[in-house]
Amino acid sequence: QVQLVESGGGLVQPGGSLRLSCAASGFTFSTYVMSWVRQAPGKELEWVSSINRGGGAIYADSAQGRFTISRDNTKNTLYLQMNSLKPEDTAVYRCAKHRYAASWTRDYDYRGQGTQVTVSS
Repeated sequence: QVQLVESGGGLVQPGGSLRLSCAASGFTFSTYVMSWVRQAPGKELEWVSSINRGGGAIYADSAQGRFTISRDNTKNTLYLQMNSLKPEDTAVYRCAKHRYAASWTRDYDYRGQGTQVTVSS
């Protein structure tokens, strides 16, 4: 049974930082491309970043230069380091497992419940 459990969200002031974690279980984590996605109230689901099993990463324009995705395959954990946070980053952040192990295609078969990130002064 696949499980994805996020943590690390919270309230932070503009310009601050947070590190999100996603603990994965129930599948061979190390072989799958993983992503972070987010959804703000009243808005569509937005892709943030993806990482392949070797650590290669891609980012949405909104995240480029401020966010860093990483993974620890020994701990089955995905991370998102978020710096220089802005109010428009406020959203529920979820990790997502790609349906096909080595594919960058944003086709997810599992997502976690999410962790709330609120950026406000």
